[in-house]
Amino acid sequence: MASAAEQMAANMSWSAFGRATELRQRIWFTLGLLIIYRIGTYIPVPGIDGVELRAFFDQAAAGLGGVLNMFTGGALSRMGVFALGIMPYISASIIVQLMAAMVPALEQLKKEGEAGRKKLNQYTRYGTVLLATAQAYGLAVSMESGGLASDPGWFFRAACVITLVGGTMFLMWLGEQITQRGIGNGISLIIFVGIIAEIPAALAQFFESGRSGALTTPAILGVIVMLTATLFFVVFMERSLRKIHIQYPRRQVGMKVYDGGSSHLPIKVNPAGVIPAIFASSLLLLPTTLTTFSGGQASGPVMSWILANFGPGQPLYLAFFATMVVFFTYFYTLNVSFKTDDVADNLKNQNGFIPGIRPGKKTSEYLEYVVNRILVLGSAYLALVVLLPEIVRTNLAITAYFGGTSILIIVSVGMDTVQQIQSHLLAHQYEGLIEKSQLRGRKSTADRKPRKGPARR
Repeated sequence: MASAAEQMAANMSWSAFGRATELRQRIWFTLGLLIIYRIGTYIPVPGIDGVELRAFFDQAAAGLGGVLNMFTGGALSRMGVFALGIMPYISASIIVQLMAAMVPALEQLKKEGEAGRKKLNQYTRYGTVLLATAQAYGLAVSMESGGLASDPGWFFRAACVITLVGGTMFLMWLGEQITQRGIGNGISLIIFVGIIAEIPAALAQFFESGRSGALTTPAILGVIVMLTATLFFVVFMERSLRKIHIQYPRRQVGMKVYDGGSSHLPIKVNPAGVIPAIFASSLLLLPTTLTTFSGGQASGPVMSWILANFGPGQPLYLAFFATMVVFFTYFYTLNVSFKTDDVADNLKNQNGFIPGIRPGKKTSEYLEYVVNRILVLGSAYLALVVLLPEIVRTNLAITAYFGGTSILIIVSVGMDTVQQIQSHLLAHQYEGLIEKSQLRGRKSTADRKPRKGPARR
């Protein structure tokens, strides 16, 4: 039989959505900030030669430039104020989280609750400013050497750095506001909307390649079948769960004895979601961002070797990509999304236990054992999804929007956002039921006739 929550979710309708005032406000707030983000991608950085920039990206769309452009929602190809996108913030988050797992002082901050989390967020913002400044200056110098600046010089470099760093910090603020006051994860939604907004143009370019003869009809049909199969596979895996049975003993409150119950602890096959793919992509793009606009001419032998061996489709690129995806799947799951110690403590505080496992440390060890086994499948699934479409995309020289990372971001973020909307609707329905029950209780009390006392003689 379906649970009460499942029955309520099945009974959801547009009328229930219309009555959820707070949810509507959150959705409109999120849409408003995302519209501001899209407008910012069309506001250009001063001093850019637009003709040369379009000519460059026409050649770089199928390579590294296309991958960078995908994560910025097309802002990089237009050199908008959000050209750096949110990637410096993601890179800073990776660095801070890795250091928090290795440095004792930062690890202690993680255990201090809300105050420690705010301090780590502050360090992440400082790191974002430093990384964005370095990347913006590198882009300014590279654009000068690539002939993309209409008036090169220190004034152009200063204007470019200030504009791009300010755009990244404003974008980080937008993401935080969406997370706190809107619907879904703000950072993921910004990347999601940037990809969705550019897909129609990518599809038009893809079919134009077929019409011009650059791609054969079997290749076009094969890409469509591959994308559809990948989409269904990602949806299936993202909805897959491993349920652990949880038992609650009988408890006595005053003179009443409540029977024990049972439930399940759901563990997703991929608890980390789309974060490992984004983290791995940001690490791959970080060293090459500085030389993207130099026409492929690196500044030294080390950078030349990196560009030659870590370009899309190269063996080292694919091997490093898969390794980083597996690493961040384990790291993010065990340190952020599913901390086994915290889950075991919560079960112990709620008097819940896994049958046959002692509460506390033994439960934590058992959960860690189960999660590690599940992540073998989860990390392999993520690596497969991001690599296979990437290989096909590189061999056919098609746009980066048809890669496995973009499909994973679209499906994961979309499902997570829809799930949060359903959670808000469920909470609204529960509040409505409680209010109705209280009103009925007051009404029945008011309708009750007062008892008459005994008649006096």
